Amino acid sequence: MALTATAPRAEAPRRITILGSTGSIGRSTVDLLLRNRDRFTVEALTANKNAAQLAEQARALGAKFAAVADPADYAPLKEALAGSGIAVGCGAEALVEAADRPADMVMAGIVGAAGLAPTLAAIRRGRIVALANKEALVCAGSLFLREVKRHGATLLPVDSEHNAIWQCFDFARVEAIEAITLTASGGPFREYSLDRMRAVTPEQAVAHPTWRMGAKISIDSATLMNKGLEVIEAHHLFQLPSEQIRVVVHPQSIVHGFVSYRDGSVLAHLGSPDMRTPISYVLAWPDRTEAPTKRLDLAAVGQLTFEAPDEERFPALRLARAALHDGGGSPTVLNAANETAVYAFMEGHIGFLDIAATVERTLEALPGRRLDSLDDVYDLDQAARRIAAGFVAPRARARAAGSTEVR
Repeated sequence: MALTATAPRAEAPRRITILGSTGSIGRSTVDLLLRNRDRFTVEALTANKNAAQLAEQARALGAKFAAVADPADYAPLKEALAGSGIAVGCGAEALVEAADRPADMVMAGIVGAAGLAPTLAAIRRGRIVALANKEALVCAGSLFLREVKRHGATLLPVDSEHNAIWQCFDFARVEAIEAITLTASGGPFREYSLDRMRAVTPEQAVAHPTWRMGAKISIDSATLMNKGLEVIEAHHLFQLPSEQIRVVVHPQSIVHGFVSYRDGSVLAHLGSPDMRTPISYVLAWPDRTEAPTKRLDLAAVGQLTFEAPDEERFPALRLARAALHDGGGSPTVLNAANETAVYAFMEGHIGFLDIAATVERTLEALPGRRLDSLDDVYDLDQAARRIAAGFVAPRARARAAGSTEVR
């Protein structure tokens, strides 16, 4: 099993590397590390771009290495860190180098398929990997878990839902577990009709009602694709079939996950919607450390509501379950097509409802095949992106011409 309930006490200070330190997960992690300087040291930080922020973080945390993926940001990063003694790298190879460096724990916070290679590098070093990059398990779950076992690595889930379930999951008596339930906020368009959703903008889609997240994850939350990806992730993390992984819409985002047992007992994890709570838990695991999060006041909250997801208005969840059922490379195709469509929507090339439509057409055009290696994953990922881009192009041209009539 990828997860465990217990671990030996960590020697302080724990040495941390953050992959994706300028993203939403990375910034929250940096905030916690700065508040607990006596418990943690920092080995390496990486970012896609934003050299100024990366350099500021590296200096504040005393990192030994900082790497940026975008070559255009290399010179600004090097200049910003001149005289600091902090080594600097650039490109995809430098991200892998950061993951390779000696650390007790690697926070894998790079969004999307770009996080696959550096996350795998950390796994092959036998690290504790705090996994915020769900795409690693979605695209290559079986292969990743095989590498985890082979190299003695440990995966700790950072996603609030998986982290919550992990804390309630009885690993010693898995046979007593009837089901797990992931909660979904429903996003900003939970009560929108299909007609109204056709006209929503990227600015509306990223305005999440309860969570503060990056743009791509916020849009995935708005389509419910984020929950579909989390179902696939939960399948790999907890080794449960799709039928034992439930989803319920919970707009208040107070209950983050449930574990239902065969005697009728249900254990739930509650907390204010702040990613610093699960991040704090994995950073200090198996201990706990202070986090500056808002303490939960149920009397002030007043009520907690739950409803079934509407898969007619939000078909992404259905598509993700179908990809998990089909197996092989289908989840890889799902993820690649979704990334392609989401970024096209963010750039104004397609409409909101076109995201799920593009994913569905790509899955129909490219059946998932068997994946025997990461090269197979990369090849299928690129093939799916090309096909999805082909479906996006005519819609983009039609929108530019002022028409929405595209088949």
